[in-house]
Amino acid sequence: MSVDVLIAEDEPSILDSLDFILRRAGFSIESVTDGDAALAAIRRDRPRLVVLDVMLPKRSGFEVLKQIRADAVTHDLPVMILTAKGQAQDRQTAEDLGASSFITKPYANADVVGTVKRLLAEAAE
Repeated sequence: MSVDVLIAEDEPSILDSLDFILRRAGFSIESVTDGDAALAAIRRDRPRLVVLDVMLPKRSGFEVLKQIRADAVTHDLPVMILTAKGQAQDRQTAEDLGASSFITKPYANADVVGTVKRLLAEAAE
């Protein structure tokens, strides 16, 4: 089965919420709860997009993003950074590492779905 969106989020309530809203929008979803599992799932399942929390166990979202961008196979994979930390420094770090988009928690469901749709459409061009 192909995976549209891989969600890497360690907070169960947020993970459930993201899974629900993205499935309802018609996407196939896989989810993981730590950075190492995110990298393994990306290599194994080749998702079309990654929703990546910054604060993950084992390996931070920024470390995962760095690995994604360093790998020729995944270099162009759209990555939406999702974080409770809205500080300008986090946004700058995400941009410097090549994040496709940045959304701060708490988020509006429509913003998440809209951003996922936009990033997937851009990647298909």
